[in-house]
Amino acid sequence: MIDSAFRPKYVSFDCYGTLIDFQITPVTRELVGDRLTPAQFDRFVIDFRALRYDQVCGEFYAYQQVLHDAYARTCKKWGLAVAEDAGRRFSDAVLSWGPHADIPDPLKKLGEHYPLVILSNADTSYLDVSVPKLGAEFHAVYTAEQSGFYKPRYAAFEYLLDQLNTPPEQFLHVSSHTRYDLMPCHDLGFTNTVLLDRGYDPPAPVYGYTKVDSLDELNGLLGI
Repeated sequence: MIDSAFRPKYVSFDCYGTLIDFQITPVTRELVGDRLTPAQFDRFVIDFRALRYDQVCGEFYAYQQVLHDAYARTCKKWGLAVAEDAGRRFSDAVLSWGPHADIPDPLKKLGEHYPLVILSNADTSYLDVSVPKLGAEFHAVYTAEQSGFYKPRYAAFEYLLDQLNTPPEQFLHVSSHTRYDLMPCHDLGFTNTVLLDRGYDPPAPVYGYTKVDSLDELNGLLGI
């Protein structure tokens, strides 16, 4: 649990899924069409999510290709042909997404009290489109393209720390993803982390995060 007296130097966020509503399933459904039963498609979505994670655990390369390659691996597992433009269609979808409805007002309020930072698993061009939709001022926005590493690679977080010249214990890091963010944060000494729970990952309280159901709840914990 966050100490009620703790006042972070920076509040850092994951972007896609945490702040921006990560609606990848509709375009996945368009690409798959009627080639799978509803039950099979549900399993396909789970496999696609897992392979997206695996795809970013290596060296950095463009996010559009990451999405295409993870989708292609999932299709191979299911014996499906892959549309040549799948990566572009996923990329276009990402650029069209907006914030979760519960984000803009409390995020703006939080930003009036603390410098806000984003550490995102995407190319810079995606954040250039998505961040203005959030309606808050950010002190800094860092991307996988800038650092050369995707989360959960530790080097992505080390880039954040180096850029801001600030130790991990002075951050409050907020994410809806345990595996991409909160687990590596724990290992790297981020002692104040928050799971904004959107049901993406199984709970893993051993990693010491504070769970909240809304950004308003987090603001309350910070006395805002």
